[in-house]
Amino acid sequence: MKNSFKNLSYPEMKAKRDELKRKYMELRFKMVIGHVDNPLQKRTVRRQIARLNTLITAHEKNEQKVAKKAAEV
Repeated sequence: MKNSFKNLSYPEMKAKRDELKRKYMELRFKMVIGHVDNPLQKRTVRRQIARLNTLITAHEKNEQKVAKKAAEV
C-alpha cells in the first residue's frame, strides 16, 4: 500500500487525497461517537494522506523546475 500511489497521475493523486481526507473526517466523528472497529485505521489513513501530500508537492516542484528551465531557454 505504501508504494501504490506512485503510479497515479497528478489529478488522480489529488482526487485520492480528497477521498482520504473525507474518510479521515468520518473516522474522527466515529471515534467521538465510539463506533470504530479498528482505531489504528485513523493513523494509517492520516499517513496515507501525508504520503500523497509528499508526492503532490514533489510533482508541483518538478513542474516549477521544468517551467523555469523552459523560460531560460
